[in-house]
Amino acid sequence: MASAETTLNRLTGPVREAGQCLMFLFRMLAGIRLNLSVIQAILQQTYLIGARSLVIIMICGFFVGMVLSLQAINALEQFGASDQVSLLVGKSLFRELGPVLTALLFAGRAGTSVTAEIGLMKATNQIEAMELMAIDPVQRIALPRFMAGVISVPLLTAMFNALAILGSVVFSIGVMDLDSGIYWSKLQTGIYFYKDFVGGLWKSLVFGGVVSLVAVYFGYSARPTGEGVGTATTNTVVLSSVLILIFDFIMTSFLT
Repeated sequence: MASAETTLNRLTGPVREAGQCLMFLFRMLAGIRLNLSVIQAILQQTYLIGARSLVIIMICGFFVGMVLSLQAINALEQFGASDQVSLLVGKSLFRELGPVLTALLFAGRAGTSVTAEIGLMKATNQIEAMELMAIDPVQRIALPRFMAGVISVPLLTAMFNALAILGSVVFSIGVMDLDSGIYWSKLQTGIYFYKDFVGGLWKSLVFGGVVSLVAVYFGYSARPTGEGVGTATTNTVVLSSVLILIFDFIMTSFLT
């Protein structure tokens, strides 16, 4: 009997956790008040978790662009179509690699930071102190970080794509000596605004919301111990990464 109950709890646990996460999201959004203090808090968190992630995003974007160009040229040379490298790199970046890799990097860098910060607040009773002072900790702590993540990921994705294109230009034109006019003309005529750019923008918005929601939820629901904060941080990275790939497949299926 106990074994059956344990098995049932394991099966229903993820469903119950997903429901609690959605309720947490509704609780955040239900109390949005766009006054000056909330906007200032959102901007401050955008700087802390967004602007401070720029370095790793720019470095990774640059080298991803170079690697993409290297692999694309090696593959296209077999068909005598090496001048199509900019088209292949552009579509890969704007549609898939830009939003996905940016979201994964954001989850590893900023998502863990948000979870650990909120978990530490809970472990040191700061959240309980806010509740005693009749301050809603969800609105004061979770909401600004969630909104900052939704704002930051599309901007970071744009920066990732820009640096990846730069890396592709450096390798393709500077190293492999491809014609610059052909490179830019293929990129300009082959990338469509709505189908490629806007599709990637929608993905980055969804990924930013997913990663931010998971980060604030696990931080807020973490056990108030060092081990609990560490477990919540690990869960944030793992679940965020899995959900990014799942939502990427779903959105690609509808946007293609």
